[in-house]
Amino acid sequence: MTTADEHPVKSGGELSRLDAAAALATGDPAAAFDLLPWLGTSIDADAAARRFDAWGLSTVIDENNGTAVVPASVFRALHERAGIDARFPVGNAGLLHVYGYLLSTTPTPYGLKRERWLDGALARAYGLAADAFLPWALPTGETLLTRVTAAMAELLARAAVRREQLGGTEAIIAVDRPAASGAAALAYALTSGGSTRLITTFPVAAVDDVLAGVDADGPRLRWNAVD
Repeated sequence: MTTADEHPVKSGGELSRLDAAAALATGDPAAAFDLLPWLGTSIDADAAARRFDAWGLSTVIDENNGTAVVPASVFRALHERAGIDARFPVGNAGLLHVYGYLLSTTPTPYGLKRERWLDGALARAYGLAADAFLPWALPTGETLLTRVTAAMAELLARAAVRREQLGGTEAIIAVDRPAASGAAALAYALTSGGSTRLITTFPVAAVDDVLAGVDADGPRLRWNAVD
């Protein structure tokens, strides 16, 4: 039996508005922002607080299917709203992975990218409530980027399982293996010049398989990171 906690977005109308906004975004990004007032407000707050500075660079060309996860029109609208200079397809990883994914309609082998923020699996893997990564503001007023940044920073600080040297850059992979059955949380970041830049986080069902693949590949940039 499926519980409300397992699918926290089923209880309100925000999901339908998000679907509608994503459908509109390619042709009219402004209309998407109009449908989702919290999205623009969140980006504005994060930009004012310089929270995007904690994130590195990423391409929106998905490494699994070779297509853009968000189109150039959405890419430009997001970066313009955040006041970040970027040229498609490489932009701020936090802006793209946290907020851009919400407007993505591009299928991947793992489903829509937005699901990591909506279905509760990643939040629970971090040991948080299932609704901890819902993108609309919590009663505390914390933006999604604020919540994700804090969770990733804590995980990277205590649970690094792989460190790969890439010239002058060190790539860090951290994994939280939950005591209970379910997905693990993986966080990925790049460190250089004494500064750590977050790249992405996602749930992992088979941690050992993922790490075996990392070891087999050898050191390289992963998960759409750009150094």
